[in-house]
Amino acid sequence: MRIEKCYFCSSPCYPGHGMKFVRNDSKTFRFCRSKCHRNFNKKRNPRKVAWTKAYRKTRGKEMSVDGTFEFEARRNRPVKYDRDLVGKTIGAMQRVQEIREAREVDFYNDRMKDAKAQKKKEARVEIEKGV
Repeated sequence: MRIEKCYFCSSPCYPGHGMKFVRNDSKTFRFCRSKCHRNFNKKRNPRKVAWTKAYRKTRGKEMSVDGTFEFEARRNRPVKYDRDLVGKTIGAMQRVQEIREAREVDFYNDRMKDAKAQKKKEARVEIEKGV
């Protein structure tokens, strides 16, 4: 069972959900829902549609460079089942997720530092105008 990424919005596509489009050159596109499929058919650029991950990354609202993204790479090499290996893998996946969440919180806080200063400045200007 493989959880794939939506081609348009980068959200997860679970088995049995969404749709797959196969182009004439046999390139496949997975879509999580009809909304993504419609936008793809309308030839919209995911980097310009505000609700996609590509938009958020290009606008600097999400991390775009981080070492934890390497673990998400798709690997097609079959590995013989080993209970210990599976246990270690799941533990490592959980640890990587914790690290990523901590880094995302730090990234958000760094981004919001400037916003706090800007809000304070705007509030002072508004108070001075009102008085």
